[in-house]
Amino acid sequence: MHEHTDIFLTSLAAVLCVAAVTTLLFQRLRLPIVLGYLLAGAIIGPHLGLLNVADEGTVTTLSELGVILLMFFLGLEFSLGKLARVGARGILIAVLEVGFLLWLGTAIGGAFGFSAVQSFFIGGIVAIGSTTIIAKVFEEQRIGGELRGLVFAVLIVEDLLAVLLLALYTTLGRGEEMTGWGLAQEGLRLVGFLAALIIVGLLVVPRLMSAVVKVNRPETTLVTSIGICFAAALAAQHFGYSVALGAFLAGSLVAESGEEHRVESLVRPVRDVFAAVFFVAVGMTIDPAILVRYWELVLALTLVVMLGKPLAVALGAFATGVGVRTSIRTGMTLSQIGEFSFIIAGLGVALGSLEPKVYSIAVSVAAVTAFTTPYMVRFANPIAAWVDAKLPRPLQTFAALWGSWIEQLGQRREPDAARRSGLQRLGVLLLVDCLLLWAVVIGAALGGEELSVWLEARTPLAAEAAYWGVLFGSALLLAPLLLGIFRLSRALARRLSRLALPRNDDGVDFGDAPRRALLLGL
Repeated sequence: MHEHTDIFLTSLAAVLCVAAVTTLLFQRLRLPIVLGYLLAGAIIGPHLGLLNVADEGTVTTLSELGVILLMFFLGLEFSLGKLARVGARGILIAVLEVGFLLWLGTAIGGAFGFSAVQSFFIGGIVAIGSTTIIAKVFEEQRIGGELRGLVFAVLIVEDLLAVLLLALYTTLGRGEEMTGWGLAQEGLRLVGFLAALIIVGLLVVPRLMSAVVKVNRPETTLVTSIGICFAAALAAQHFGYSVALGAFLAGSLVAESGEEHRVESLVRPVRDVFAAVFFVAVGMTIDPAILVRYWELVLALTLVVMLGKPLAVALGAFATGVGVRTSIRTGMTLSQIGEFSFIIAGLGVALGSLEPKVYSIAVSVAAVTAFTTPYMVRFANPIAAWVDAKLPRPLQTFAALWGSWIEQLGQRREPDAARRSGLQRLGVLLLVDCLLLWAVVIGAALGGEELSVWLEARTPLAAEAAYWGVLFGSALLLAPLLLGIFRLSRALARRLSRLALPRNDDGVDFGDAPRRALLLGL
C-alpha cells in the first residue's frame, strides 16, 4: 500500500515539477508549451536516461484521464448551433483537406510497407491539425479578422471529423480480419450506439445541467459535469469504442444545455493539469533510437504535414471563394498536427493495429510541426503577398473572377422557381451518381475477393478468370455512372456560369469569353 502510494506520488511530482520548469522555459522562448510538456516527458522517460524516476504505468493511467478531459472540453466547444454557424465554406475546406491528407498519409504508409489498416491509421495521424497549438499562437501573435474566423471554422469541423475517425478506427481495429459484411455490421452497430447515446443524452443531460446550475453551487456543477463525462466515456468503453468518443459526446450534450461557458470555466483548471500529464506521457514515448532508424518515414510524414496540409487547405479555401492571400495564409497556419494525432496513434497501438514505433514517429512529426507553426504563421502574410504578386496576369484575372462569382452565388436569389428547380434537380442527380459510384468502388474493394471466390466455386471459371470477371463487371457498372457524372457536371457548370455572367441578347456579349473560362474552370 505504502509502496504503491510512494510510486504514485513520485511519478506525479516528477511529471508536474519537470513540466513546470520546461513550460516556463518555452514560454520565455515564445514557443508552444506543448513542446515543453513533450520535452519534460523525454527527460523523465525511460529512453534518454536523464531522470528516469516516473513510473510509466502510473503516468499512462493519469494521461488517460487527460485524454478524457481534453475530449470533454472540445465537446463543450462544439454544439449543433456552432456547427451551423461555421457555414458551408469551413465544412468544405475541412472535408477536402482531411480527405486529401487521409489519402496522402495512407499512400505514404503503403509505400513504407505498412498494411492497409496501418496505413489508414497513419493517414488519420497526419490529417488533423492542433486547435491547442493554433489557439496559443494566435493569442501570442494577436491574429484576428477574417483569417482567425476561417481557421477556427475549419478546426471545428476537423475536430468533428477526428471524432468520427476515432469511431471508425475502433471498428476497423476490431474487424481487421472481417469480411465486408462483417465491417458493415460493425458500422451499423456504431450508428446504433451513437444514436442511442445522443437521443438519451439530449433527453436527460441538458435538463439535468440546467437544474444543477440553478442550485448556484460551482462545486456541484463541476462534479456533475465531470461525472457525466466519465459516465459517457465508460459507456463507450463498455460497447468497445474509444473513451475519447464518449467524452466528446458528453461535452456536446452538456453544451446543448446552454451552460457550456460556466462549465468551461470550472473544468478548465482540472483539464489543464491532466492534459499536462497526457502530453508528458506522450513525451515519455520518444525513443531516439527509433527516430534514427526510421528517419525517412519521419521526414516523409513531416513534409506531408508541412507541405500537403497547406496546399490542400489553400486550394480548398480558394475553391470556396476565399482570396489568394487569405487562402495561402490559412493553409500555412494549419501546417501542424497535435493532440488528435497522439490520440489516434495511441488508439491504434491499444487495439493492436499499429506498432508502438508509429506512436514515437507521430510524436516526432508533431514536435517538429509544433515548433515551426509560430514561424509559419508569422511569415504567412509576406509569403502570400509574394505569391499573389508573382501570379501570371491571366491567373490573377481568373482568381478575381472566381472569387466574385462565388460571392455572387452566395448573395444572388433565383429570379424564378423553374431555374432554381432545374439547378436543384441537376445537383441531386449529380449527388446520386457520385454516391452510386462510391458504393460500387467500396463494394468492389470490400467484397470483390469474396465474389471472385463465389464465382470460382459455382462456375467453371478459374481463379484468375473469376477475378477479371469481377473487375470487368465493376467497370461495366462504373462506366455509365462516370459518363453521367461528366454530363451532369457539364450541364450544371453551364447553368451556373450563365447565372453568374448572364448572356446579353441585346448587343455585344462581353461576358462570353469570361463565361467560357469560368465554364472550363468548373
